Amino acid sequence: MLRQDISARDVIIILRRRWVLITLITLIGGTSGFALLHILPKRFTSQTLVLVQQPVVSPELLPTLVSDNINQRLAAMQQQILSRSRLEPVIQELDLYHNDINRVSMEDLVERLRRTITITPIQAMAETRAQNLPGFTISVVFDDPHSAQQICAKITSMFLEENLQLRQGQMVHTTEFLGKQVQDAKAKLDEQDAKLAAFQRRYLGSLPDQSQTNLNLLTGLTSQLEASTQALSRAQQDKSFAESVLTQQTAALQASQSGVNPETFDQQLTALQTQLLVLQSKYTNDHPDVIKTKNDIAALKQKIADSETQRKNAPPEKTSRPAAEPAQIQQLRAQIHQYDQVIKERTQQQADIQKQINLYQSRVQASPTVEQEYKLITRDHQTALDFYNDLLKKHDQSSMSQGLEESEQAEHFRVLDPANYSDKPSFPKVPIFLGGGFAGGLALGLGLTLFLETQDTSMRSERDVELALRLPVLVSIPMIERDAKAARTYAGILKPGSPAASPGARA
Repeated sequence: MLRQDISARDVIIILRRRWVLITLITLIGGTSGFALLHILPKRFTSQTLVLVQQPVVSPELLPTLVSDNINQRLAAMQQQILSRSRLEPVIQELDLYHNDINRVSMEDLVERLRRTITITPIQAMAETRAQNLPGFTISVVFDDPHSAQQICAKITSMFLEENLQLRQGQMVHTTEFLGKQVQDAKAKLDEQDAKLAAFQRRYLGSLPDQSQTNLNLLTGLTSQLEASTQALSRAQQDKSFAESVLTQQTAALQASQSGVNPETFDQQLTALQTQLLVLQSKYTNDHPDVIKTKNDIAALKQKIADSETQRKNAPPEKTSRPAAEPAQIQQLRAQIHQYDQVIKERTQQQADIQKQINLYQSRVQASPTVEQEYKLITRDHQTALDFYNDLLKKHDQSSMSQGLEESEQAEHFRVLDPANYSDKPSFPKVPIFLGGGFAGGLALGLGLTLFLETQDTSMRSERDVELALRLPVLVSIPMIERDAKAARTYAGILKPGSPAASPGARA
């Protein structure tokens, strides 16, 4: 009977009593484990370690244009490589499952091979706080060590080739795409250049950066116009004075030739005009002296006119005209001609300056409108130029990145440990199965011992009696231990029919 309160001494007693059973079952368990080592099919593991080699050129100098990270790329490559289209050629090339290929479908064989391949990413150390994948391991478990090594090497090479093709393909597509974008951007930039050039030709001289120049030129032309106007006025005054002098001298010459002296009338007219000015400065126009002087001037002018009329209507004299005019009159005529040339030049200069002034005034007046249109055109041109330069920079970076990928100087996979050839099977393992067999047998023996003890109703101690009868023990007879010979003698005396067993046999 197994009590609930078992002490360590009770456990030792039970183990002594059941040690044969426990030992036997433990040996049976160990023997079973050893038998399984020879019965179960052996599996051999070939493993390789692939590191993610960082690019030779720093990403700060040449940023990579690959959009996905290594974790996403590894997951995508794993799905592609472990697909049927990629694993079926491996089965045929390495002649795997040649015994089952005729009675098992190819889908089942591919799935069986897929289960033998394990891709395990290597986690970066927590101290580095790196987010990139440092590498991964490829493990292949197969029933033949040579085949496991071949499969592992083949899968590893497929990962290397797939990664290289994937990155190079992305670089090539990116470079081609950026090249087309650069061409389109260049066409738009050329269009904006043409618009800007046409605008500059159309508003040449009226551009915003020429506004201050136009104001300065307009100020200078205004000064030149004033100077030309003053010079023209002086030339006209000089010409008028020379013409008046020439008229007087010509009249005097004609009068001397015809016997009439007009100088007297001119002197009288000049004197009367001077007297009129003096009187007008003192008196009003209604003063008698002023009125009388005006009448005298009018009468004198009438006389001069009558004298000119008589001179013109008089018959020509038979006396011949002098061959040449006096030098003074000729000099006056030359001065008048010179003044005419100066007046003509000044007038033309004044017209040219005024034309230029009008031109620059129109430019200054149109400057705000031109500046607004110029800002719109230059803004579109600058946007197209910036977009073209940005695309051109990215295209150059993509071309250099493609060169790095082709020379394997960018991020790539590098095999650190090639696929190994394992002589010892990875399954079943001798320590695990032997240890497991003995441990299982020991556990089973202990469990069976526990079960037998719970089913045993024998009472071997006072405590067992108390638990079974639920009564306290009043008297107990101690066991008297003797040696074996005395026990046998005592047993022979007590046999039935012996003299010692009779009532009178006690000495």
